[in-house]
Amino acid sequence: MNAAEIEKLVEPLVGQESAELVHLTFAKEGPKWVLRVFLDKEGGISLDDCAYFSDRIGSLLDTTDAMNRSYVLEVSSPGLDRIIKKEKDFARFSGKTVRLRLKVPEAGQRNFKGVLRGYRDGKVLVECEGLGGKEPPREFAHSLIEEVRIDSATEVEKEL
Repeated sequence: MNAAEIEKLVEPLVGQESAELVHLTFAKEGPKWVLRVFLDKEGGISLDDCAYFSDRIGSLLDTTDAMNRSYVLEVSSPGLDRIIKKEKDFARFSGKTVRLRLKVPEAGQRNFKGVLRGYRDGKVLVECEGLGGKEPPREFAHSLIEEVRIDSATEVEKEL
C-alpha cells in the first residue's frame, strides 16, 4: 500500500473522532518502513491524543490487512511549522508567512518565502519577499508545488 491509499483508509477514522489528517508519509528509513501520521483538532493534539490515535490507526491497519510489510507507526501533531496541503488550509492560514518549495525550479528558483494570500483556481497565492509592496501575489500551480510550510520562526517574531 502506498501513502495515498493509506490516507484514504485512515482519514474517515480520524474524521469520526473530530480530528483532521493533516499529512501522512510512508517511507523506508534504513532497514524499516515508517508510517508517520500528522493530526490536528480544535485545541490541538495532546500526547494522550497521539497514543489514542496510534492505537486506533494501528488496529484499523491490522484488521484490514492493509499493510503487507512490517512498519513503525508514529502519530504526532503537525507542529508549529505545519505543512499546508489542502485547499481549505490555504484559506485558513492566509496572512501567515510560509516557505514554498517547487518540484522543479521556476526561472532558476525553487524555494520561495512570503505571505500566504490564499488559493484560487488551483493556484496558491503568495506575496513573495523581495517584491515591491504594490505587486500582486505570485500564483503557483498547486500541482507544481512540492511543499508549503508555515515559517514558524517568522511567525514567532511577528508576535514579539
